[in-house]
This record gives sequence, C-alpha cells and structure tokens, in this order.
Amino acid sequence: PHYCYAHILVAPYSASNHCVPCLRYKIIFTHMLRTAISMSHASRKVLGSPLTTSAKKSRTMSTTALSLSGNPVCKLVKPGECQITEDWTTCKLIERVEVSPTSSLLRFDLPNEKEPLNLSTCACILAKAELPVAGGGGDEAVIRPYTPVSTNDLVGNFDLLVKNYGEHGRMSTHLCKLTVGKTVDFKHIPFNVKIQAPFAQKKIGMIVGGTGITPMVQALHAILGSDAANTTKVSMLYGSKVSTDILGEELLENWAEKYSDCFSLTHVLSDEPEDSSWSGKKGFINKDLIAEHLPPPSEGDNVIVFVCGPPPMYKALCGPRDEKELTGVLAEMGYEASQVYKF
Repeated sequence: PHYCYAHILVAPYSASNHCVPCLRYKIIFTHMLRTAISMSHASRKVLGSPLTTSAKKSRTMSTTALSLSGNPVCKLVKPGECQITEDWTTCKLIERVEVSPTSSLLRFDLPNEKEPLNLSTCACILAKAELPVAGGGGDEAVIRPYTPVSTNDLVGNFDLLVKNYGEHGRMSTHLCKLTVGKTVDFKHIPFNVKIQAPFAQKKIGMIVGGTGITPMVQALHAILGSDAANTTKVSMLYGSKVSTDILGEELLENWAEKYSDCFSLTHVLSDEPEDSSWSGKKGFINKDLIAEHLPPPSEGDNVIVFVCGPPPMYKALCGPRDEKELTGVLAEMGYEASQVYKF
C-alpha cells in the first residue's frame, strides 16, 4: 500500500504502481507519475538494478510509463530515417517497468542520444538475442519483430511493450527478464515498414489481440495527434484474456473518452472469470461484433481494417498474415483484400 493523493488515504497498489481504486474507475493521475522521482526505490515498481545517479542517464517510472499515458503525439518521418539501420545496432536497456501481471515496458538507449528513433508510422524493428537451444546444445540467434510504443517525440531512447509468453515465447521471456544495463541488438529493414500515415481512408477499423495493440498505438498517435482526428472515424475491437491484463488500457480508455467523436473502443475478453464484475463483451471477436462496431465493406475505398494479433486470430478473421489472399470472417462479410491490412 502507498498513500493515494486522490483518495486521501493509504490504498492498495497494483503491479503497475497505480492505486487499485483509481484503476477501477480508470483514472490516471499523471501528477502521481511525476512525483514518482521523489519516492523511495521501494515505492517504485521498477525492476532490475537501481537507478543510476547520473542525471544524464537517470530514468524513473514517471518518464518511462508516460509512453502508456498522456496525449497522442503526431511526429511523422519518412521511411529510411530511422537511427536503427539495416546493420545490427546494440542498444542498452535503461529501465524495465512492469505494467501488467505478464507485461513490461522496456526503455532502450539509442546510438545518438540527441535524436529520436525517427521510425516511420507504422513500422517495426527487429530484436536479436543469442538464446539457449531447446534441449541443450549451445545457443542460437533468435530474431523477433517489435513495434515501439514511444513516438518520435522521445529523444535518445525508445520504448517497447513486451508480453512474457513464458515457455511459448523465448524472446519475450528473455526481454522481460533482462537486467537493466544489459544490451539487445536491433535492426530495421525495408520489410519492417508497414502501411504509412497519414492514412487515405477516413473510416478505419482495428481488430486487435494482445500485444497486437502496439502498431495500433502508433497509428492512433498519428490520427488523434493531428488534424486527421477531425475527419477520421476509428473503431477498435480489442481482444484480451482477462480484465487485469489489458495492455495499454488506461491510455486507450482516456483517448476514447477525450476523442469520442473520432475513436471508439470495445474490449472483448476470452478468459474472464465467471464471477468477475466485468460487464463488457466476453468471448472472441466474431462476425456479429465486427458488423456492430466496424465500418462496413460497402464504404469502398474509404474504409480499411487493420488486423494485428496472434496467429489463430488471423486464421479465423482474415487468413494468415503472410498470405495476401483474404479469407475467414472478413472475406465472408464481403470485405475485399484491399480493405484489410494484416500487420
């Protein structure tokens, strides 16, 4: 428990270092984050080694966690300007903050600390680590794509939101357990550049599962943080397992409230306990939910549906990510391949 300035009492705190009553009502107290720098190390949910005393390299939860709070920021750059190039670049982990029972926000430094990452929107980067081969026999290079949730407004660092998938995710487990001060190799290749903002379509649907939220956060920054918010309608169906593990929940809820004329958000929980107080949608994203919340295919060239999530979601809704052909529920509903973008 810690002292809550909103409730004027000592209240229980969640793993993400927020007051549980505040989270229940989805209130974010940014002033609490800003004052985190003055708290003791024990009151910070910062994992890894203690913070350095160097003002130049010091990072607190208040600065890192802001990648999942605050207002949308649109700072677009063209592809090809990213600090991380086609050659492997070694970046040091500056801080690791637990933001849910299974996920962490990781802040890495950049080669040029005076410049932002300069990653185009939307795009990802590749992470590489030498990890033990299953069953023994030495190490092997494991490479996985990750989409930063920080924007080009952040100078000298970038933030990744990573979910620990345990034995089913070698790289994710490695990153979520990585000690502050250790390094990871990254690179950015032309294939990592996805559909680019500003988007031509004015009616955008988003179908998301788990950490598939990261490119959507990129896209929402570009839309809500610019004049496009006045002319674009975005509808998101966001699938998670349980209400306690919705990644970026506070950020998305705040944006949906503040930009209600532009952005609507519907959560769908697949494994929420029966005795839960959750009153929202349960099950999986399906045809009925898509028809109810997303723009219809009849909108023609003015509509596009972004899909990002686990392989079973792709298979059921639009077909495998690496196949251009559109199949599954979206094809059955009449969407054309040109109206669906698989991240």
